[in-house]
Amino acid sequence: MQRAGQRGPLIGMGKLCGKIVKIEGPVALCSGLAPAMVRSLLCGGLRLSLYEPCKSFADSVFGSANIFVKLVSGTISGAIATAVTNPVDVLKVRMQMNMNPQRGPVGELRQIISEEGLKGLWKGVGTSMTRAGALTASQLATYDESKQALLRWTPLEEGFLLHLISSCIAGAVGTLVTGPMDIVKTRLMLQQESKGGIIYRNSFHCAYQCYKARKALA
Repeated sequence: MQRAGQRGPLIGMGKLCGKIVKIEGPVALCSGLAPAMVRSLLCGGLRLSLYEPCKSFADSVFGSANIFVKLVSGTISGAIATAVTNPVDVLKVRMQMNMNPQRGPVGELRQIISEEGLKGLWKGVGTSMTRAGALTASQLATYDESKQALLRWTPLEEGFLLHLISSCIAGAVGTLVTGPMDIVKTRLMLQQESKGGIIYRNSFHCAYQCYKARKALA
């Protein structure tokens, strides 16, 4: 959310956390918590619930459940879940950047609709769907494959430790894959045309502007 070259130097997670606590108080670290929890509940439930039916359908059609089928199934389930819950994601991002927390989720939602219309709730939906599809596909497929590899090549057996290591590998891969998309998604969701004009025309333009700003500071 900290635009390079526009809001001072990038200071890193630790220093930024300390600065937020010092200026805004510890409660500011929980900004947007309510919509974040609602989104996790809805989006997480949908994408995980849709993954197995998608995989089973692909298995019945192609007669296989290989890595490609898992990737496609994860992409479809993640994209659908994110498209449905995008308004909650926009609300969460706006509340995290809102300096007037007294307005609350309902007040923030009303302001978005009054100033930008209903379409404002679906800002960045294309990038969000791409990110969610990539995240779900990479995590679920990596989890399945790493679990099988660990069972085959290590002494680990079915149980908590196997699931924990497989999940950590899947989480790391998912974050690595979707990091750039997460930045673009957040920038688009924060953009308010009624207040500051259009900074980013689309996802590709946003990615290019981020790259250009970072290169200028190098």
